[in-house]
Amino acid sequence: SGEAVYVDDIPAPKDCLYGAFIYSTHPHAHIKSVNFRSSLASERVITVISAKDIPAGGKNVGSGWAMLGHEALFGDPVSEFAGQNIGIVIAETQKYAYMAAKQAIIEYSTENLEPPILTIEDAIQHDSYIPVLPVFAPQPIGDFDQGMSEADHKILSGEVKLESQYYFYMETQTALAIPDEDNCITVYVSTQLPEITQNVVADLLGIPYHNVRIISRRVGGGFGGKGMKGTHAACACALAAFKLRRPVRMYLDRKTDMIMAGGRHPMKAKYSVGFKSDGTLTALHVDLGINAGIAPDLSPLIPAYTIASLKKYNWGALAFDIKLCKTNMSSKSVVRAPGDVQGSFIAEAIIEHVASVLGSDTNVVRRKNLHSIESLTKFYSDSAGDAPTYSLVDIFDKLASSPEYQSRAEAVERFNGGSRWKKRGISCVPITYEVTLRPTPGKVSILNDGSIAVEVGGVEIGQGLYTKVKQMTAFGLGELCPDADKLLDKVRVIQADSLSIIQGGFTGGSTTSESSCEAVRQACTVLVKRLKPIKEGLEAKSGAPVPWSTLIAQANMASVNLSAHAFWTPDPAFVKYINYGAAVSEVEIDVLTGGTTILRSDLVYDCGQSLNPAVDLGQGGGRVRARGWVLHERGLRDERRRAGGERRDMDVQDPYG
Repeated sequence: SGEAVYVDDIPAPKDCLYGAFIYSTHPHAHIKSVNFRSSLASERVITVISAKDIPAGGKNVGSGWAMLGHEALFGDPVSEFAGQNIGIVIAETQKYAYMAAKQAIIEYSTENLEPPILTIEDAIQHDSYIPVLPVFAPQPIGDFDQGMSEADHKILSGEVKLESQYYFYMETQTALAIPDEDNCITVYVSTQLPEITQNVVADLLGIPYHNVRIISRRVGGGFGGKGMKGTHAACACALAAFKLRRPVRMYLDRKTDMIMAGGRHPMKAKYSVGFKSDGTLTALHVDLGINAGIAPDLSPLIPAYTIASLKKYNWGALAFDIKLCKTNMSSKSVVRAPGDVQGSFIAEAIIEHVASVLGSDTNVVRRKNLHSIESLTKFYSDSAGDAPTYSLVDIFDKLASSPEYQSRAEAVERFNGGSRWKKRGISCVPITYEVTLRPTPGKVSILNDGSIAVEVGGVEIGQGLYTKVKQMTAFGLGELCPDADKLLDKVRVIQADSLSIIQGGFTGGSTTSESSCEAVRQACTVLVKRLKPIKEGLEAKSGAPVPWSTLIAQANMASVNLSAHAFWTPDPAFVKYINYGAAVSEVEIDVLTGGTTILRSDLVYDCGQSLNPAVDLGQGGGRVRARGWVLHERGLRDERRRAGGERRDMDVQDPYG
C-alpha cells in the first residue's frame, strides 16, 4: 500500500508476549518489594522480569558506550532516580502489560540513604560530578586576566538558567525481540545506534556480539532520543525473550516515555565579561553547571559542544569552569543540537547584557564581534577552514544590513512609541555549528536482473538519508548506464542490520547523510572500475550503447564480483568543519500577560552544495523545536518525591490564553 512500516507495525510473531516498564516514583530509595493490585490485568501477567533474571555472565546494563560508561537497566537494589526501571511486566497483550504496570504497588525505604541530589546547586554542594575525559574537554583561549585588564567596562556577575526539553518524536521507544537457536537473538528496534545497541544487549545477556542481530528499518522520529535512550527497550525485550524463549515486544505509552526519556541538559551559567566602550569584547569567563542526571550517557560530550557554539563570537579571551553534575534524575541525553543551542543562547544573553550596559543597538555589538578569519582560526583551530569557506559575516550582513531590515526596525520603533501594552522587537542572531565527520561503511550489490541493493551504516530517521543514498548510487553508477536517471528506480536501500554491515557507528551529528553517500560513491567507483572494461568491449562489438541489463548479464557470466564494500574515513585534515547561518525574527509581546507572538522569521543557512534541496528544506523544523524549547516547554518535577516523575507537554505562560 506504500505505507512505511515501523517496528510496532511488524506483525506479532507466534506466541508473542508484551512488556511494560515498572518504574520508580522515588529519586533515591531501596526497593523492598513489588506487588500488584488484584485485577483482570494482574491475572494476565505472565511474569515480571527483574535484575535477578540476568543470565550468568551478563551485566545489569541498559545503555552506554564503553568509553564513557554505562547505565543500569534495573534500579537494583536501590532506585537512583524517579523513572528508573525496576521491573518489566510481561503479559498476553500490550494493554494488559500497561494496566498491570500501572497497578504495581512498590514498597520503598530510604533508611541509611542520603537525600537525593536533584539540582546543579545540590551537586556542586556535594561534589557530585561525572568525569570528562581530557580528549573531550574544551580548551580555553587567550589570557582572561589580560583581557579583563584591557576592558573599559566589566560585568562581573551575570547568570543564565536553561531548562530541559523532551523529544516529542511521533513514535515512542519500541522494540521486538525474537529468540533464535544457539543462544542467538534478533531485535527489531527503533534506534539511531544499531551497533551500540548490539553491544549493550550482548553485554546484558553475556553472549558474544555475533549472537545479537539488531535491525532498524526506519525510526519514527529521533532527535537524539533514539540513541542511548532507545537501547533500554531493546535490552528489556531481549532479556525477557532470552529467558522465556518466546518473542517479546513493547511500545512505551507517552507518559512512561516522557518520564524515562531524560531529554535536554538543564544548565546554569554565571559569567564575567569585559568590553570596550565601542562594544569590542576583550574577555569572558563562564562558570557552567550542567545537570547530567544519574549516568554518563553522552553527557561528557556536552561541554565541548556548548563551548563550540559559544565561540561564535570573538570574546578576545575565553576561560571557563565546567561542572558536569551527577544528580538523582534520569540521565540527560543528546537532543537536537545538544549543547549547541544552550551555548548559543548563553552567548546571546551576554551580548544583550553588554549592549544594555552600553546603551547600544544589539546588532551593532554582534556585528563588531563576529570573527575575522584570523580570530576564527584562533578559536576553532583546524575546523575553521580557509577564508573562502567563512561565510558568516556575509550572511549576517545580508540580513541585518539590508534596506528591508532597516525599514522594519524603524517600523518596530514607531509601533512601540504608540503602543503601551504591546511591544515589538527585531533582531538578527548568527550561529556557528561545528560538526565532526566519522568513518562510515557502505555496500553496493548489483543483482543478476540489474536491480541494486545498497547498505549503509546510517539509519533513516526522517532526514531523507535513503533518498540521498539512492541518488548517490544512481550518480555513482551512471557512467555505466546510457540512461542514468532510470537507475534510480532500480535502487533499494536495505534496513540497517548490525550483522550485515558492521562498524555502522551512529546516526546523528548532521553528517550521516554526507558520510554514507561518500561511502556509497566509493563503492560505486569500485564497481565502475570492474565493469567498465566489459562495457567498452560490448560497445566495440555492437557499435552502440549497451543496455544496463545486458551489461550486468554479461558481467555475471564472466564471474565479475558485482558487490563492493567501502569504509570511508575522513581526511585527518578535514575531520571537522563549521556551518554558518543567521536568522532575523520580529516578535511581539503582551507586557500584561507575557504572551509572545513571532510575527516573522527569516533564516539563511550556508549548507554548501545540498545533496537534495527538497529534502534539506525539511531541516527548517529545527527552528520550530528551538522555539518550543525557548518559549513554551518546561518539565515539571516534585522536589520532595517525584523528581521528574511528572512531565507535561507544555507549560503555558499566558494565564489568559
